[in-house]
Amino acid sequence: MAVSNFFPAPAVSFAQARAAFAQGDLTTTERLCLQLAAEAPETAEPWSLLAETALRRGRPDAAIVCADKAVARSNRDPIAHLMRAKCLTVVGRLREAFDAAASCAGLVNGNIAALDGLGAIFSMLGDHARAIELLREAAAADPANPQILYNLAAAERMAGRLDEAEQHCDQAIARDPHFYLAYYLRADLREQAADRNHIAEMEALVARGVRHAQGEVLLRFALGKECEDIGNYPRAFYHISAGAGLHRRGMRYRVQDDIGAIDRIIQTHSRAALNSAPAGFDGDDPIFVVGLPRSGTSLVERIVGSHSQVRSAGELGAFPAAMRQVDGGADPAALGQSYSDAARQYRDVSAGRFIDKFPGNYLHCGAIHMALPRARIIALKRDPMDSCFALYKAHFAGTYPFSYSIEELAEYYAAFDRLMAHWKAVLPPDAFMEVAYEDIVTDLEGQSRKISAFLVLPWEDEVLRFHQSANPATTASAVQVRRPIYASSVGKWRHYARELEPLRARLAIYL
Repeated sequence: MAVSNFFPAPAVSFAQARAAFAQGDLTTTERLCLQLAAEAPETAEPWSLLAETALRRGRPDAAIVCADKAVARSNRDPIAHLMRAKCLTVVGRLREAFDAAASCAGLVNGNIAALDGLGAIFSMLGDHARAIELLREAAAADPANPQILYNLAAAERMAGRLDEAEQHCDQAIARDPHFYLAYYLRADLREQAADRNHIAEMEALVARGVRHAQGEVLLRFALGKECEDIGNYPRAFYHISAGAGLHRRGMRYRVQDDIGAIDRIIQTHSRAALNSAPAGFDGDDPIFVVGLPRSGTSLVERIVGSHSQVRSAGELGAFPAAMRQVDGGADPAALGQSYSDAARQYRDVSAGRFIDKFPGNYLHCGAIHMALPRARIIALKRDPMDSCFALYKAHFAGTYPFSYSIEELAEYYAAFDRLMAHWKAVLPPDAFMEVAYEDIVTDLEGQSRKISAFLVLPWEDEVLRFHQSANPATTASAVQVRRPIYASSVGKWRHYARELEPLRARLAIYL
């Protein structure tokens, strides 16, 4: 869901800064904002946009400083509070983020941009009912705005209102046929049928010409998904590989850097290092579900989250944020306390057991165990070919950059596999459990009982009816986890055996 389009039409110089930001020119954006801030030191808008550029550069702490300056200059400006709420959400300071969002809500007073942005923020914070209410109000006030309609559809998807989400995607596209995000979201809302899909519409749009490269990337991945749904696998792979290649060519990335980071984690988190670490924080017992995206993490989250004694906090990202705040985790007890304090700010997990399903925590299993010795970690594994292809055909925007190249996928997966084997060898069996996606599909009850026993939870039949849960689903698998267990994803790569032969050959070298 897009949340950056907060700013109303300002003075000319600020309009130029916004235009530069929209074009991805962060350096010009920052120069213009600093110039405007110097010329009009009482204005909040340039500091709000500087906060946005800092987030785009991956500097959340600097973003908060800028957002604080915006609020200090205009405490009655809802956009300033909104930007501050976004920054606080990114760094995992959720209670403060809720407070900032509440401050914004008291100042909205019909401001359409604020209604839209606030709805997106509440969606990020997990309050999907409130998000939908705000976004509906924004859409009613500005029904021709495709961004608002898209944000509303994204919130409805998370809440399981899939038919409504598709209607709002259709409306966004009708308002602007070049609003490519809506095509991508719409493709995932249901399984497309041979007599009911959008393939011809999207292929015609590609043929006429797409306005920017990322728009074509979104269309290509949407086409890949819809072609796969109707069984046209050669055409699906054509579009997937075109989208992945186009996205990869626009990136600056070296997979060797990520592999080197994994190897350093393995070297520094030996059994001896884990056993000799200072005592951690034993005041909490969270449940971490980790693994590569599309490996079954959402399925396990849904199963465990259907237990009456557990709540899901979704993909918190609070543990890596706590590591940044506590000097990389040098003090395990302080790290565990910092994480627990942040996680407990989430509105649904203030008490009792909770799940953190941030997939990237697979990098931090050792640090998690040291910081939170009572924590339980469930790690998902999936057939390497299925796992890699599921990553390859998904568009993750700014995350998982290794997933857009067959060669880099194979190299990264091999490093991930080494890391999982390492955690299994050095972590205690009552702290770390590895689960195969395929085993869950073939034996749902048996695996669910093993997971419940590992988590020291009494058995409840309700976990087998996970797909009926009304709980929101906030991940890329939000649609799939609302279906009963199905086996059609097992071995799906075989439909593309010829096209994926280079991947199979490379994995055979590494694994």
